[in-house]
Amino acid sequence: MIIKEIENKDIWEGFLDENQEKSFLHSWNWGEFQKALGEKIWRLAIIDNDKIQGVALIIKVSAKRGTFFLCPHGPILEDKKLLKDLLEYLKELAKREKVSFIRFSPIWKRESESLFKDLGFRRAPIHVHPENNWILRLEETENELLMGMRKTTRNLIRRAIKDPDIVIEKRNDLKAVEEFNKIYQATYKRQDFVPFSLNYLKNEFSAFENNIEIFLGKYKGDVTAGAMIIYWQNKGYYHQGASSRKYPKIPVSHLLQWEALKEAKAKGCDLYSFWGVAPQDMPKHPWQGITLFKQGFGGELEKYARTQDFVLSSKYWLNYVVEKLRSKKRGF
Repeated sequence: MIIKEIENKDIWEGFLDENQEKSFLHSWNWGEFQKALGEKIWRLAIIDNDKIQGVALIIKVSAKRGTFFLCPHGPILEDKKLLKDLLEYLKELAKREKVSFIRFSPIWKRESESLFKDLGFRRAPIHVHPENNWILRLEETENELLMGMRKTTRNLIRRAIKDPDIVIEKRNDLKAVEEFNKIYQATYKRQDFVPFSLNYLKNEFSAFENNIEIFLGKYKGDVTAGAMIIYWQNKGYYHQGASSRKYPKIPVSHLLQWEALKEAKAKGCDLYSFWGVAPQDMPKHPWQGITLFKQGFGGELEKYARTQDFVLSSKYWLNYVVEKLRSKKRGF
């Protein structure tokens, strides 16, 4: 059993193509995106008898509160017992890189959390990527998808289709990112979340090249809704979204999502991820509004294992306190 870095995109993507527990956060392009942001990354493969048994994208995150390793929606392992081997390797790498803890944000089923606990992990005070994900399978016809939606959502889509003042644009250029950013910034001020910068959004867009699109919803020429959709390995991801309250009774966002769903289906995607939703047991969660919106399109909930931390240094506890307070403040 050896662990080494992978430098060939086809090898990396080929292994991921054969596995189901994955998201674009472990794609080759996401690693390139992190490098564009100035982050140090490792694409590690666990190899046995010349065959890859698992991979892990590791990002070195440097923040004022501490430096740590992050494995986004990973690792991807054919046998989850290999987590122990990966951890031992990362502990040695952590010594050289002077990080205070190792954080996994796994896309494993929630019942697998015991595997982390047995190895000495503790539940993180805050999640980095969605732990409750709303998905819609796209095998059905467009009409069947419509009929599977909440009645109110379906009626709003039909109403929007008939409204000549509503226009949905599908774009693949950096100018569209700038237009999306304008409404995105207005959204964060209203919903009180920490936004990504325009530079971040542009780098993400550029990293995925032809596998990403910007949808802009307009009403009477005004952009009132937007979405950044990533297509990867036959799946569509609603990764970034924004909306305006300028015309609250005009269903631009509903038609925008319907057009995005149809585009994902046309590209051969068998699944569309609406990304994160509020936990079922938290009725006052700040995401309840957007959760209700997403669930209106039909689909099902996927629960992933909660984010896990492996503590390496006492410096971890400063980070723990800061993130715990931040999580409480945001209502998470």
